[in-house]
Amino acid sequence: MGNSVHDSSPAKETIKSNQIRHSDDSGRVCNGLYRFESYDEKCNYLNSEAQCLPEGYINYLSLFYCVCGQYPILGYTMLMLWLLLLFYLLGNTAANYFCPNLEGLSRLLKLSPTIAGVTLLSLGNGAPDAFSIMVSFLGSDTSDVGLNSVLGGAFFVSSVVVGILSISLSPRKISIDKFSFVRDICFLLFVLTVVLAILVIGKMNLWGAMAFTSLYLVYVFLVSITYACHKGDEETGIYDDSLPLPLPTDTKFSPCQSTEVGELRAPLLCSRVVDQSKISTVRQGDSFKFLTSSWSKTISRILYIIELPVYLPRRLTIPDVSKERWSKSFAVMSVTLAPTLLAALWNSKREDAGEEERLTIHLFGGLIGIVLGIGALVKTNKDRPPSRFLLPWLAGGFLMSVIWAYIIAEELVSLLVSLGVVLQISSSVLGLTVLAWGNSLGDLIANVAVAMNGGPRGAQVAISGCYGGPIFNILMGLGLSLVLSSWARYPSPSAIPNDPTLYQTLGFLMGGLLWALVMVPRRGMRIDSILGYGLLSIYLCFFIFEIS
Repeated sequence: MGNSVHDSSPAKETIKSNQIRHSDDSGRVCNGLYRFESYDEKCNYLNSEAQCLPEGYINYLSLFYCVCGQYPILGYTMLMLWLLLLFYLLGNTAANYFCPNLEGLSRLLKLSPTIAGVTLLSLGNGAPDAFSIMVSFLGSDTSDVGLNSVLGGAFFVSSVVVGILSISLSPRKISIDKFSFVRDICFLLFVLTVVLAILVIGKMNLWGAMAFTSLYLVYVFLVSITYACHKGDEETGIYDDSLPLPLPTDTKFSPCQSTEVGELRAPLLCSRVVDQSKISTVRQGDSFKFLTSSWSKTISRILYIIELPVYLPRRLTIPDVSKERWSKSFAVMSVTLAPTLLAALWNSKREDAGEEERLTIHLFGGLIGIVLGIGALVKTNKDRPPSRFLLPWLAGGFLMSVIWAYIIAEELVSLLVSLGVVLQISSSVLGLTVLAWGNSLGDLIANVAVAMNGGPRGAQVAISGCYGGPIFNILMGLGLSLVLSSWARYPSPSAIPNDPTLYQTLGFLMGGLLWALVMVPRRGMRIDSILGYGLLSIYLCFFIFEIS
């Protein structure tokens, strides 16, 4: 074994690197890099090994070792800042482009609030998680990152977020709806049991993947039945308004935001938040706002300048027909450049294509863009978005927002894998922690804000979102990943990574859910500190176990 390390034979080097790449205990690629000491030797190795090429568009290992080799602190700083920016871009793309198009589609399709909540709104809220899962699972060496990310995110939300909510709401002695709570937790436990069976089997065919994904339709049906029953009670006067109304789950509210999807409206949380005492407090703070307004404007201008390079590419390629951001110039440019971007991405994924074929695709994309641009220039008004033929605009905006979210998620996963190589940390652990935490911070902020400001109904929405969100991410994010992966290998089944970390995560996750399922009904459906501290303790034990 020692001779094989120093043997320079390309065949043996390839065999050794493949063994390292697929070892279950490391979970890292490009491990041959660790044999070298100097940055020049590492840089030469990176440039000569195809297995060190990134999954994304930027070679982060080459940037760290070749460009910033003599200044590692600079390299670490650049990678960390870029990681934060990618998390921001993923969430910002979903919020500013993905969700508005979904809202427009729900208005156009005239969906009921319940169906919109568990389908389109869930898709919009879970878009960053779902895209990260699909990109990582479809990568050649990053499927373990995707699985650990989806399970780690579900564990973080159902334990840490619910734990913080419980401790925060304990003094208020708020009770939640028993049927909705038990329904969500039991269904999530059932889904996790199916995931465990998939891991034990170790492979998944196309029909099994489609059946797994279709379980979300069962959940949609259960939520719709629950909502219809409560709605009937409310209409007949039997329903007690002091109890929380089970709303569509996985809906992330801001502290003062109604769940408006086009013309569909769910109950307005802010109607119970704002009172006269808060209004007087705001008036007393006007002088402070006046003193800080100049600083706020300066900071806003600085942030605008920083964001401009990452704002313009999306603005110029994603059609946007929302009233707040309508611009005919941007609309014409977006429908013109969007086909060109799609053609470029298509060519970038086809390494075996010839030059003539690539040129043909580019010309075809450019020609379609010119035709669409001329049509938009002639048919749209300068002062208002189009009111006719909205479906093509919304469908185009939806498609391009999906494309951009996929690009950003692909780059995010590629960066995490590269950080695993640089820091000599398993990419599975990074997916379980960094990627899962980054995608779940929005859940923590939104759900805590809703629970603290929305009263009993806000607490119900927040708790439901903490369990409905993981259900969506697992069944749709992981499910669609399995469908696409199985489709690419059809009729052969798709292999499932055999990572021991997945079994450990599943065990702790199901333990936290069982703790909540036992403790909440025993304490009269009240969300209190006993539940919260228990969940946080379970997650802390899991974290210590993983890093030890």
